[in-house]
Amino acid sequence: MNRIEKTVWDLALPVAEKAGFELWDVEYVTEGGQRYLRVYLDGPDGVDLDGCERVSRAMDPILDEADPVPDSYIFEVSSAGCERALKRPTDFERFLGSNVEVRLYSAVDGAKQWVGKLLAYDNGDVTVDAGGERRFAKNQIASVRLRMEI
Repeated sequence: MNRIEKTVWDLALPVAEKAGFELWDVEYVTEGGQRYLRVYLDGPDGVDLDGCERVSRAMDPILDEADPVPDSYIFEVSSAGCERALKRPTDFERFLGSNVEVRLYSAVDGAKQWVGKLLAYDNGDVTVDAGGERRFAKNQIASVRLRMEI
């Protein structure tokens, strides 16, 4: 998490909690030449548009006053989604036994993407059952997301 994301996390956490949500993630990225500041929420009953709007409206004056982002940006508040990224150790612990998609920087046995049940997480290393147990080292992993099977 970079400095801007950490600052916004600290500002957004009490706002999200007051609105009855869990702050899932904060992301500051550039896409198509435009900067985006995104706050992702989760909740026991999910997150709806009204909840996102409440948190967004509450965050606007806080962000204006704190001014943590030096450039212009688009601010978005949304649900973490059912295929959310897993980043922190607590994310992996919470979703042990769930289906995940592991994307790798380089192919292993001809594949850069592996889908399977999350079996273990150990200091960044991830073990999945993808037609057999596979362990991927932290430095091999580009991302891990929950994977919904229909």
